[in-house]
Amino acid sequence: MAKITFKGQRCLVTGAASGIGRAVAEALGAEGALLCLTDINEEVLAETALRLKASGATVLAAHALDIADADAVQALADELHIEHGSMDALLNIAGISIWGTVDQLSLDHWRRLININLMGPVHVMHAFLPKMIAAGRGGHLINVSSAAGLFGLPWHAAYSATKFGLRGISEVLRFDLRAHGIHVGLVCPGGVDTGLVRTIEIVGVDREDPAVQRLTARFRRHAVTPEHAAQAILRGMRRRQYMIFTSLDIRIGYWWQRKFALPYEWAMRLLNAYVTRATKK
Repeated sequence: MAKITFKGQRCLVTGAASGIGRAVAEALGAEGALLCLTDINEEVLAETALRLKASGATVLAAHALDIADADAVQALADELHIEHGSMDALLNIAGISIWGTVDQLSLDHWRRLININLMGPVHVMHAFLPKMIAAGRGGHLINVSSAAGLFGLPWHAAYSATKFGLRGISEVLRFDLRAHGIHVGLVCPGGVDTGLVRTIEIVGVDREDPAVQRLTARFRRHAVTPEHAAQAILRGMRRRQYMIFTSLDIRIGYWWQRKFALPYEWAMRLLNAYVTRATKK
């Protein structure tokens, strides 16, 4: 059987300037996809688009915008639909990460996470999905959640609110969009060594503290590369999988959580205690 490729497919990738988003754009471009890219960082996005074009990829558009801005997302959708028609794949990859205990998190932290991580993908889906449905060609909707959309990880309350929320939306849409031939994939990465890991905001914690540096280093040792994550995402799209894992540990953890509820609760308690002790030291 011939390998399914994305050649000639119009693919919108958010967060395309760096990390998983850039790696996905590179992987799709290498297969001949027609790329529509967006990111909040205009300068880095322009550099990424130039590098992709130099490698032979087809970049139809590269527009810098904030996906939290619904009007900006709709304006992009209107422009792309006029110039290139409906998309064949939407990949919601852009996002931020803020961790902290509930007594340290401000309402601004909660709002920023919700506006970008949850409402951002909603804006993209609202602006692009109706045209995909009307076109009748099927396609793909890929939403990047997180291991924090599966597990009760320490200090992730606000972040998990957005990732569990995106998981809930995807769970409904996987059935709603099936009649239109649109595959919905929910990506649940574990550790991925991106720039986000080095710049993540941990409220009330000094990132330069040796204990925190050790935790970060341990995380990065077990993290996969963005390129590895991108290949897992494309493989999941080809197989039309709903749950897409980028590393074996999260796949096993999700299975273990569902089969062994009480040991899962003990493990989460121990993990929380460990993280709290390490940062207090």
